This record gives sequence, C-alpha cells and structure tokens, in this order.
Amino acid sequence: MQLLFRTLIPLSLVFGTVGPASAEGLTVADIASRLDAVWVMVAAALVLMMQIGFLLLEAGAVRTKNAVNVAQKNLLDMAFAALAFFSVGFMIGFGPSLGNVPLGFDSGLLFLRDLKGSDALFFVFQVMFCGTAATIVSGAVAERMKLSVYVVLSFLTAALIYPAFVHWAWGAARGHNPGAWLAHLGFVDFAGSTVVHSTGAWIALAACIVLGARLGRFDENGKPVRFFGHSPVLSAAGTLMLFVGWIGFN
Repeated sequence: MQLLFRTLIPLSLVFGTVGPASAEGLTVADIASRLDAVWVMVAAALVLMMQIGFLLLEAGAVRTKNAVNVAQKNLLDMAFAALAFFSVGFMIGFGPSLGNVPLGFDSGLLFLRDLKGSDALFFVFQVMFCGTAATIVSGAVAERMKLSVYVVLSFLTAALIYPAFVHWAWGAARGHNPGAWLAHLGFVDFAGSTVVHSTGAWIALAACIVLGARLGRFDENGKPVRFFGHSPVLSAAGTLMLFVGWIGFN
C-alpha cells in the first residue's frame, strides 16, 4: 500500500489534485523518477496481458477436448516461471559474472533477498519477459505434451535456459558485467525479439523434435489429416489481446 501511495503522488501532482503543501520536498527529479516507475509498471501489466492473449489464441486453435489443458498450461507456466525467476533466474541473468563462467551469481539476489527498490521494479518488468519466453512453448506442444512434463520444462526454462541468454545479452543492464559477452560484441535486442521470442521458439523446436507429430496427424497411408481449432473467435480475441500487450513489450 505504501508503494502504491508513493507512486500515485506524482500523478496527483501532475493533474493538480495535490496542493503545494503536500508537494513540499518533491523535486522535479523526484516526480520524473516516480512517473518513470508508474510507466514501467503499466508496461509490465501490458506484457502480462500477453499471457491472456496466448491462452485465448491457443485454446481456440486446438480441438475442444484439449482446450482446458492448454488453458492450464498457460496459467501454470506463468506461475512456475515467475517462481523460478524469483528463486534463481534473476540472479543468473543479472547478477555479476561468476569468474570466467558467463552466468551471474550473487547470494544477495538469490530469492531476491537483498533487492533494492529500483531493482524490484526492474525485476517486475523482467519477470514478465521471462514468463512470455516460457509460454511461447505452449502453443508448439499443444495437444501432445503432458501437463506435468510441461511444468518442469517451464521451470527449467525460467530458472536456467532463459536467464543464461539474458546474462549474455542484457547482463550489463545493472552495471558492468564481463559475462555479457554478446552485449560487448555490439549485440542489440529490440523488445526481446531474440532473447525472449527466439529462445522460446528454439526450446519449442527441440520439444517438437522429441515429441514428434500429434496422434492422428497422419492416417494409415501416411497422408496428413487436417485438424481444426474449435473456436476461431477465441483465437481472434487472443490475437487482439496480444496486439495490446505488444505495446508494453516495445
């Protein structure tokens, strides 16, 4: 509640609902800083909306019997990805490099024990990116991966695979970090186009190779059998929701 109050003060000042007495002691820099914080939280909320978009898009694109399973996967991958990123993922991604190993390590960041205010805001935004990388896999393996196995894959993605790439590309976001070797080579990633989306896609490709085709995808003669999604309306609604969330990503 205190954090909410402190972030709402700048908005009150901007729109003239707080008088000069209440604004005493707040500088322009303070107001700008708090407005920045509000905007980052808004963008994080927009990225979270992409989870809803993915859920609707995928649920509408699969057969009726698998719609609930897909919805569960999208809900659980965000929950377990957030837990994994909170536990160790953020430390591996943005902690100082561990010697010659291009992975972060800082016991103060383990379970976010010694996280400062500015880093807490940074974590909120980054965990949304992490959740998106994990949920990209869901659509690729829909109708052909057990829920329990998918949850384990999401946890591993958010705890190690995604944070490792994050460290190489964005590891210097909190300060100098020798392990961010891609960043030092001049690698630039806009809106997670590689770090988030390609990572999720590569994991999805690997999973598809292991799983093979869906049951019933080919008949006894080897000819493909076309599957139809049960609700194009849900898929269309999810697509529009993803458009909105993309604003926050950018």
